Amino acid sequence: MSHDPRPIRADVTPEGLVLDTDRLARKLADLPSEVPLVAMVHGWRYAPGLVGDCPHGTILALDPPGGNRRVVSWPRHLGLDGTRGLAIGLGWHARCGLWTAHRRAREAGRALAEIAARVADLSPGRPLHVIGHSLGARVALNALAHAIPGHFGRVILLAAAESRISAEAALASPAGLAAEIVNVASRENDLFDALFEWGVHLGRRTSVGQGLGRRAGNWHDLWIDHPESRAALAGLGYPLPPPPGRICHWSPYLRPGIFALYRALLDGRLSPGALPLCRPTRRWSRLFTRGGAWDLGTGGSLPQA
Repeated sequence: MSHDPRPIRADVTPEGLVLDTDRLARKLADLPSEVPLVAMVHGWRYAPGLVGDCPHGTILALDPPGGNRRVVSWPRHLGLDGTRGLAIGLGWHARCGLWTAHRRAREAGRALAEIAARVADLSPGRPLHVIGHSLGARVALNALAHAIPGHFGRVILLAAAESRISAEAALASPAGLAAEIVNVASRENDLFDALFEWGVHLGRRTSVGQGLGRRAGNWHDLWIDHPESRAALAGLGYPLPPPPGRICHWSPYLRPGIFALYRALLDGRLSPGALPLCRPTRRWSRLFTRGGAWDLGTGGSLPQA
């Protein structure tokens, strides 16, 4: 049988989780134990099957079409080609209003926990790692509440659209206590954090995109726009350029060099404990210039998250 490098497709449907379990079983049987298995989860305004907005044909595909600078292949940049690592692309219907997508992300979290359980049945002792952007990070955190300890390994959150209080609950769950979580944040995302805080929680909760607000042994806030943090990452062999603009929700996966860092975290070459511990700069510090003017940098309306 010829090698098929495409990610394993999984979808959350009204009838429940749809997963190609037979193909997953074949792939896992040939996958060395030290090679990472990674679930990738998209955020808002993507939906399986919708032309142009299907995650399996864009960011979760090995060879997405060109023409959109925000569409880059997560599995290709993470080295998840079926031999160096295996990818599972989880699609869920997020092409809807923000409140509806917020609710559906919780439901998708149950499906992600189900995927982890199936992996444990097919390959006992192999953890499922996760990388999720925006509301996809909410999916990942919600999955911890429904999972068995050890089913999840390392969880990388990119510009997470989730509240601190919900993240704390996920972290306190049995599966959360057994996982390692890296929360990738940037002051470039302040505007989107505020939109989430006020659009979903009416200003009554703080986004975990502002950091957890405390230190925890298995939770690591990583500020990729912080000069001291970038200097420390460069010292570890993962240099990142300065942020190109003042507002960007997609910086955690568009910044040159960032996927090499995630790959090292997922395959175990880099321990989350080695990541720099830097206090974030003041909120809104990237958004306003000295004169108080807005600099929208990337500009545009709110696209896929």
